[in-house]
Amino acid sequence: MLPGMTSLPTTTAPLTSGASIPLLGFGTWQLAGDTATEATATALRVGYRHLDSATVYGNEGEVGTALRESGVAREEVFVTTKIPPTEAARARQVLETSLRLLGVDVLDLWLIHWTEDGADRNLWAELVQAQADGLVRDVGVSNHSLAQLDELEHATGVRPAVNQIKWSPLVHDPALLEGHRTRGVVVEGYSGLKGGTMELPAVVAVAQRLERTPAQVLVAWQLQHGLVVIPKSTKEARIRENADVGDLVLSPDDMGALDGLAGTA
Repeated sequence: MLPGMTSLPTTTAPLTSGASIPLLGFGTWQLAGDTATEATATALRVGYRHLDSATVYGNEGEVGTALRESGVAREEVFVTTKIPPTEAARARQVLETSLRLLGVDVLDLWLIHWTEDGADRNLWAELVQAQADGLVRDVGVSNHSLAQLDELEHATGVRPAVNQIKWSPLVHDPALLEGHRTRGVVVEGYSGLKGGTMELPAVVAVAQRLERTPAQVLVAWQLQHGLVVIPKSTKEARIRENADVGDLVLSPDDMGALDGLAGTA
C-alpha cells in the first residue's frame, strides 16, 4: 500500500433479500447541520460505502446532501435510516419524508429504532409492506431482544434482517451473537468506541503492540466477529483512521483478551 492510502475493509454480510450490507459503516448520531454534511462527505471521500442515519437524528437531509454531492453512484452506497415506534400510525409518511430528505428512491435498510409497548407489531407490518412495495430493500430493527425478533417474525412471517444493538468488548455476549446467527439476523453494533473502551488497558496494550490506535483495534475486533460497525467522528483524520483497518488482523489471543473484557465495566 502506498503512503497516505487507506486500507478499507471490504467485507459484507448477506441479508434476507439477497443484498449485502458492508460491515463498515459511517454513523451519524449527534451530527447536525453543516457538520453532518461535511463529516458524511468526508466519509464518502475516504471510501465508506455505508451510511447510517435515523429520523430522530434530524440529519437525513444533511446526509442526503453529502451523498448527492459526493459524485459516488447511488448504487455504490448502502443507506440505512430508522423510524421511531412513536410514529407507527404514520409510518408511510415518515418513510416518504426520509426518502425525500436522503434523496433516494429506495432505502437499502429501514429499521424500527427501539421498542414501544403495543406499537412494534403494527409498525413491523408497515415495514414489511414497504419492502413489498419496493420502497425498501431490507427491513430490520434496533434495540430488540431475541424474543422480540421472534415475535415479529411470528406475526408476519418475515424476520428482521438486522438488529442494531449496543456492542463493545464490555457487553460482548457469544450466546446472544449465536442466537442472532441461528435466526439469520445480522448484528450491527453501535457505540463500540464509547464508554471508556478506548482507554481499557487490554485494548491499549494490543494497540501499542500492533502500532495501531485503540479505535482501530476495536473496529477490527467487531469486524472479525462478523458484526457491522458504524464508527462516527467529525474529524477527517479520525474518520480515515477508523476505516484504515482492512489490513489489520487480530490474533486469536488478541481476540480472546478483548472478549474477556465482557462484564468488567
